Amino acid sequence: MNKLFNQLFSKKIPKLDLIVLRIVGIYIAFGLLWILTTDSALFKLITDHEEFSLFNTYKGVAFILVTAVILYSLFRQTLQQQKCIEESLQASEERWKFALEGSGDGVWDWDIPSDHVFRSSRWHEIYGYAENEIAATATAGRELVHPDDLAILIGDVQNYFSGNNDVYISEFRLRCKDGSWKWTLARGMTVSRSKDGKPLRMIGTHTDITNRKTSEAQVTHLAHYDQLTGLPNRVLFLDRFRQDIKKAQRTGQTVTLMFLDLDKFKEVNDSLGHDMGDMLLKNVAQRLESCVRESDTVARMGGDEFTIILNDMNSQINIERIAQDILDKVTSPFHLGDEVIHVSTSIGISNYPKDGSEVELLLKNADQAMYAAKEQGRNRFQYFTPIMQEEALKRMRLISDLWGALNDNQFRVYYQPIVDLATGAIYKAEALIRWQHPTRGLVSPDEFIPVAEDTGLIVDIGDWLFNEVASQTAKWKQHYPNLQVSVNKSPVQFRSVHDNCTNWIEQLKLLGLSGDSFIVEITEGLLLDARESVINQLNAFREAGIKVAIDDFGTGYSSLAYLRRFDIDYVKIDRSFTSNISPNSSDMVLCEAIIEMSHKLGMQVIAEGVETHEQRDLLRNAGCDFAQGYLYSRPVMVDQFENLLNATQSNFSLN
Repeated sequence: MNKLFNQLFSKKIPKLDLIVLRIVGIYIAFGLLWILTTDSALFKLITDHEEFSLFNTYKGVAFILVTAVILYSLFRQTLQQQKCIEESLQASEERWKFALEGSGDGVWDWDIPSDHVFRSSRWHEIYGYAENEIAATATAGRELVHPDDLAILIGDVQNYFSGNNDVYISEFRLRCKDGSWKWTLARGMTVSRSKDGKPLRMIGTHTDITNRKTSEAQVTHLAHYDQLTGLPNRVLFLDRFRQDIKKAQRTGQTVTLMFLDLDKFKEVNDSLGHDMGDMLLKNVAQRLESCVRESDTVARMGGDEFTIILNDMNSQINIERIAQDILDKVTSPFHLGDEVIHVSTSIGISNYPKDGSEVELLLKNADQAMYAAKEQGRNRFQYFTPIMQEEALKRMRLISDLWGALNDNQFRVYYQPIVDLATGAIYKAEALIRWQHPTRGLVSPDEFIPVAEDTGLIVDIGDWLFNEVASQTAKWKQHYPNLQVSVNKSPVQFRSVHDNCTNWIEQLKLLGLSGDSFIVEITEGLLLDARESVINQLNAFREAGIKVAIDDFGTGYSSLAYLRRFDIDYVKIDRSFTSNISPNSSDMVLCEAIIEMSHKLGMQVIAEGVETHEQRDLLRNAGCDFAQGYLYSRPVMVDQFENLLNATQSNFSLN
């Protein structure tokens, strides 16, 4: 019976009420038992009515005393048990709060059916709210969640309730009292469920992870954005480009890629310093962003290279309008501090799907188109064409062949005489390298020298040329003691980490040659590069007695300041001035000015590209010291050059 009673009511009646009912039941049972047993015993023992009444009164008092003792004992025992339970619960709650709040987390306790939520004092402290400022409901808590994160929070709760996740974990932003947002990590678990498994009660914590999220955002930014310009870097650009192509594949749209490279940016760095170059790159980035839509991407690939992704740009007119806008804005003067800088850019354009379907291919094609734009004069845009692919393959094969040319002894040295205009005698010669390709024949220096400079092979090739010329000059010195031979040295060689300057000087000493047997020809652009290593090499040549000549003077960045700063021996007038000279022509005036200026600065002048007697006479009358050109001889092999020397040997003496 008792078992049935418990089954029926223990789940429905509160535990405290059950304890009271048990005490009342015991009291009723004891009372009935007392009455029934004592009354029947008195009737048998006492027949006198008055005596019975007296004993019945004594029995009542005894009943009251006995039941009082029993009730006292039962209630005392019950209260002691209840006190122990409460003390145990309080200790458990304190330990629970200490465990949860000990790490600084805010604690919450959610009664799901009623939507009531208990939030700890630490929770209120984290977000700046007073104890009663936020309603004690889950609904009020969700109103504090960032709108962009609310769906994530609700989804995480539902996934946990449905059993998809073993533990409830969610990250979202929660609004503080001061209006700021704190990133929050919510963790929790269900501690009570109904018979059918529905959650009834859930407890958990809120952890402030704002600092962690900020650090993660900074790491992500560092990994995906260029620190100088703030633009997406190569990593993020490639990711966006792939996503744009995938989207275009689904929608049938087009994607246009622009590859940009600033024209002669290095000269800004070399002349004004890297800090000014960085300022220029920042300003260029801002101008590029102003030329495109928000849906497009402008990225910095590194150095002075940028890329632009134009999405769904089906009109060629619009593409060219944007390209021209970029050219116009980049060519506008940049006012940086006290400097006014003028630069331009060359743009290569490739299109998906016309020019390829892979990111790498489209990028390579746009890069090739950009180089084509530079070759056509810079400050322009150029679409990719299949012929560019053929040119790229040709260049790649040329590079491959060039690597083996030195080991296979395919290079040759030719010499072009430099003639004294006053006497007609050959006093000097320029050593020129030629490439005798096994299948292509003689390859023009204009074709392979730029490639050698781009690949760095020019350093090894230049050293080989110098050693060959030095050995040949040592032989000639026995018969032509005053002969000077000039060798071109590329800016790439000057900037190389290899100390070929010292090696050249040591090689001359080993061969017993004095420094004045050689002239090193440099470009005007090198003088812009005032870095210490370049200056040291020029000074080393000077100390060794080696002369220095500026090649192609007038075509680069001519400046009297550079001529005064560096100790230059010879100025070579470029053929673009001498080939068209005639009496009273502008080219003639320029040649006369260069000659006059050079002489006043203590330098001698060599005119290149002299092909006619008229040119020779005009230059000689203008006071030019030496001439070089087809009028005297093309570049020739050693034996032919010796014949030229022998023909003028009777007149040979160093001026």
